[in-house]
Amino acid sequence: MHTPSPAGPLTGLTVVEMAGIGPCPLAGMLLADHGADVLVIERPGGRVLDTGTGLDRGKRRTCLDLKTTDGLAEARALVEGADALIEGFRPGVMERLGLGPEVFQASHPRLVYGRLTGWGQTGPLAQAAGHDINYVAVTGVLSAATRAGVAPSIPATLIGDMGGGAMFLAFGLMAALWEAQRSGRGQVVDAAMVDGVGLLSSLLHSLRAAGRWSDKPEQNFFLHSSPFYDCFECADGSFVSIGALEPQFYAELLQRLGLDDVDPAAQHDRSQWPALRERVASRLREKTRDEWSAQLEGSNVCFAPVLTLAEAPLHPHALARGSFTQTESGHWQPAAAPRFSRSR
Repeated sequence: MHTPSPAGPLTGLTVVEMAGIGPCPLAGMLLADHGADVLVIERPGGRVLDTGTGLDRGKRRTCLDLKTTDGLAEARALVEGADALIEGFRPGVMERLGLGPEVFQASHPRLVYGRLTGWGQTGPLAQAAGHDINYVAVTGVLSAATRAGVAPSIPATLIGDMGGGAMFLAFGLMAALWEAQRSGRGQVVDAAMVDGVGLLSSLLHSLRAAGRWSDKPEQNFFLHSSPFYDCFECADGSFVSIGALEPQFYAELLQRLGLDDVDPAAQHDRSQWPALRERVASRLREKTRDEWSAQLEGSNVCFAPVLTLAEAPLHPHALARGSFTQTESGHWQPAAAPRFSRSR
């Protein structure tokens, strides 16, 4: 095993980030976490939404008034001295500011220009307002987060903003930078959340094409109808998650819950799901979440307690891996990911 070096794998990469909220700052932090020098250009008046310092880790900041000749000139100079720029405004905003990609075509042809939006730079919705829930909805993915008779529900900001947006912007930026090393030419990266979320759903489309995905929750074990793949309430009102998909894991679940009269070979007999689901739910309500964790965690049942954001950093697995770090003020925040064997 190599000893990590003091420098991250992106050391030497310089990025200008136009200050914004949510996904673009996360993409910038991903780059900074791994050694990139990320400079955030803030405009006078502060941030649109105060999200604390959780997305500022490892970055430098400067405040420039882009409505002034000097401020705009300084911003252009900073971009011309960087390998890449990332921004998350609606299409046309950077052009109106005088910082669109065409400004740098002659002076900085190697510049990679990363643009992150919900709907993308083109298309009939390009100028429409929207948020994470809208982008996930139009891709069809929101419909895969429901149960019979209940409205779809998803975790806030994770799928559209961060998964389909920030992660694909960071990947697209690195892909374009790699290509620029060979061609000597930069390009615009159009990272649309609707495109990213759509690609994230590739497995669902594959299952559907193979006849293994039903849009009807009562016929789909992923959609909260089965006795072996869902979250269940415990005696203390907390929840645990069960994901015993494979036959051997399902058999162990039945054994550990004392349901010895249930035939594990009938796992996918949907006619038996409602009654068996109630039996599993009833059994799990007999003990608290922590009691079930002591009994099932680490087994082949595919079990995990449903933790709050406050509890997650203190879980033994998270502590052992250093999955969270503490700020000087004592607040927990997720640590850099992924890990590298040699680089920091």
